Amino acid sequence: MAPPAKPITSPVSDAWYPTLALLMLSIGLVVTASFFIYEATSLKRNRCLAKELITGGVASVFLGFGSLFLLLSAGVYV
Repeated sequence: MAPPAKPITSPVSDAWYPTLALLMLSIGLVVTASFFIYEATSLKRNRCLAKELITGGVASVFLGFGSLFLLLSAGVYV
């Protein structure tokens, strides 16, 4: 007979969800703001596609995980 299965647990404690949500959303919003400032102040011929993609990707990751932890801290388990 197979041994009883262990329940699945989160690698992050539930108490850390609000803190991680606030931290990651704040970082994501700062990176997003820097992206918009870069786009608004640089000339079209001086823009760098790699910098735009990296900045957008970093902002997307932080905003995505921040949203996830916000939902988890509100009790919406996705």
